[in-house]
Amino acid sequence: MSKVQVRMRPLAERDVEEIVELSLLAWEPVFESFQNVLGPRVFPILYPDWRKSQAEGVEGACRATDKYHTLVAELDGRVVGFIAYDLKGETGEVVLLAVHPEFQKRGIATQLNQAALDAMKAAGMKMAVAETGGEEGHAPARRAYEKAGYTGLPLVRYFKDL
Repeated sequence: MSKVQVRMRPLAERDVEEIVELSLLAWEPVFESFQNVLGPRVFPILYPDWRKSQAEGVEGACRATDKYHTLVAELDGRVVGFIAYDLKGETGEVVLLAVHPEFQKRGIATQLNQAALDAMKAAGMKMAVAETGGEEGHAPARRAYEKAGYTGLPLVRYFKDL
């Protein structure tokens, strides 16, 4: 797919519903991957209703403008992605990043990352942090962060069905 140039802008109240919808579409493969890795007994314990909890989490982050900074990527008047980040001390932390599946693999996540990194640097941050999963569903996120210049530190979290 060809790269596209998007318009970056701060989140507006009218964007929240569209952002929640695109994030659920973007993260569906992640939760399918989680279900495959964790199995039919552990997955529902951790994620009894992932769509509801993710929608609430994304909406909450978008509305917590006193804590999070959110940028949206817009293409032809449509919100196609977003990134939310926090500034703590000398560290900027990406807390949410999603691109609508119809627009993935076009450089939009890279542009969102760069816009957030530029804003973090302008705010005086000395380091940026992002966290994502190591399973197959998070492979696009890992690629996006690596393209943006992040260095990964592999960590493992274990779960056991009792």
